[in-house]
Amino acid sequence: MERIISDATPLIYLAKANQLHLLHDMFKEIMIPNAIYDEVVVKGIQKEKNDAFRIKKMIGDGWLQVRTVRIHFQGELPLHPGETEVISLALENGIKTVLMDDVKARTAAEMAGLIPKGTIWLLLKAVKNKILDFDQFLVALEEIVRSGYYLKEDVFLKAVHTAKNLSNL
Repeated sequence: MERIISDATPLIYLAKANQLHLLHDMFKEIMIPNAIYDEVVVKGIQKEKNDAFRIKKMIGDGWLQVRTVRIHFQGELPLHPGETEVISLALENGIKTVLMDDVKARTAAEMAGLIPKGTIWLLLKAVKNKILDFDQFLVALEEIVRSGYYLKEDVFLKAVHTAKNLSNL
């Protein structure tokens, strides 16, 4: 099992869809930098967001580790501080895969030599690893979209088609 560092968006939407367990099921180590903790947990709890409480519990259970970034990545693209810390933490720890959905952040991660993957990739990986069946995938995907996750229709349909093929249906 590999290690991964997550940005805010995947954590938030996995929590909203009650799918945070997928991270624990598929990765040996899941980390977030302090900026993501502040953005997702501290500010989320202040706003009384249920997903923030779920993520805090995941940290308390030891499934998710909060780490301090020592050297901040200086890329060419202007990024949110959390995205910069995700890339920085990955580079500091020799972790190649980062979980992030923002296109600009993914581009910056690629420019830094990392492999950015998104929330939909994680759901499809869960289907491939037989952690989710096709119906569970559909429920999770629909819940994420219903919670506000923006997904173009063609990408949605491609994800459903891919999950169906992975499920051998």
